[in-house]
Amino acid sequence: MKIEEEIKGRFRNEYHKGMINLAYTVKQLSYDFLQFLKKHGLTEPQYNILRVLRGNRSGMPTSIGYIKDRMLDKSSDVSRIVDRLFFKGYIDRKENPNDRRQKEIAITKEGMDLLNNMDDCEKKVDALLENLTSDELKELNRLLDKIRD
Repeated sequence: MKIEEEIKGRFRNEYHKGMINLAYTVKQLSYDFLQFLKKHGLTEPQYNILRVLRGNRSGMPTSIGYIKDRMLDKSSDVSRIVDRLFFKGYIDRKENPNDRRQKEIAITKEGMDLLNNMDDCEKKVDALLENLTSDELKELNRLLDKIRD
């Protein structure tokens, strides 16, 4: 459905329409994604941190700074989210012996098991864009990258 029909509105120009269309689509996709995460008791930033820790190539514990650099939402309070994941048992958090201000953070077996059980969630997320062809997805990604340049 066209954005004009979705929000029953008009736009000043194509730039305005593009911004509204992009924001509206992101909110719609985010809402659908959040519904999947709720079933597993996670928020989007918590899920993002667990995925960052799972993807840590070194396999060694990492720092808050490392996680923050890789977060989708750069304004997230990573320390607070890490605390919540620690209390849920999904991550380990230890004091760095060389710098007591730093924490060493690693995903636990419980955290890995949770992510492995969420494979259905990731497939459902992929399905949110299933109405696009492979070429259209490549073009979408190219255009989104171009917007951020």
